[in-house]
Amino acid sequence: MAIELKKSNVAGTLSLTPLIDVVFLLLIFFLVTSEFEDEERRLDIVLPSATSAVPMTSKPREVVVDVDSAGKIYLRGKITPLEELEELLKKAVANNPTNQTVVIRADQATSFQPVVNVMDVCNRTGVSDYSVTTKDGPAG
Repeated sequence: MAIELKKSNVAGTLSLTPLIDVVFLLLIFFLVTSEFEDEERRLDIVLPSATSAVPMTSKPREVVVDVDSAGKIYLRGKITPLEELEELLKKAVANNPTNQTVVIRADQATSFQPVVNVMDVCNRTGVSDYSVTTKDGPAG
């Protein structure tokens, strides 16, 4: 007496829907958690020139402060008063006490006083590693 075995169609077809769901969830996760480096470059600032400028290397956990031609201070693309900048830098230094860096990007047409004010805030909050960004090439 022969026994008939029925083949099941369930094992023959593999559902790709859960796999596609997982791939889309991973894609969304990585898009949401990634930081874009051009976030600080939203403003149209013309940097002054320096003959001995070296290329800026990106350091981890650096804070970029922009100063436009009118002397307004921006942090992450938003106008920031000096008092608020000081509070934010205090928090940044508390989170990263050994090597917190600040990059000051000032428009070449701005007066030097707002830049000095930002440097003063850096000194008061304990940021010893701050720099003013310039671009390569002759002035003009």
